[in-house]
Amino acid sequence: MIWPLWVGSAFLFVGTFLCVSGTIGVLRFPDVYTRLHAAGVTDTLGSGCILLGLGFWVNGELLVLAKLTWIFLFLLVTSPTSSHAIAKAALTGGIKPKLGSD
Repeated sequence: MIWPLWVGSAFLFVGTFLCVSGTIGVLRFPDVYTRLHAAGVTDTLGSGCILLGLGFWVNGELLVLAKLTWIFLFLLVTSPTSSHAIAKAALTGGIKPKLGSD
């Protein structure tokens, strides 16, 4: 069967594109909050697509698929939690969001 390789490759391509675009967003956005949003979305969605693509490539090996699932669940919990903690620390530290054309 060749279709799992094509579907897996498509998810890997989308995940790679999301990770690269998120990296560009982290470098180009003006303040910590928008950069944090780019990093958080990239971390969750980009790595999720990459892990899903790898899941199509494992050819039914359940142990590898279980490990990929646990990695995805770990990222699904820790990425938003760490983004929230960093944003709260920045807000508590007095860093204001950049609004308008300041």
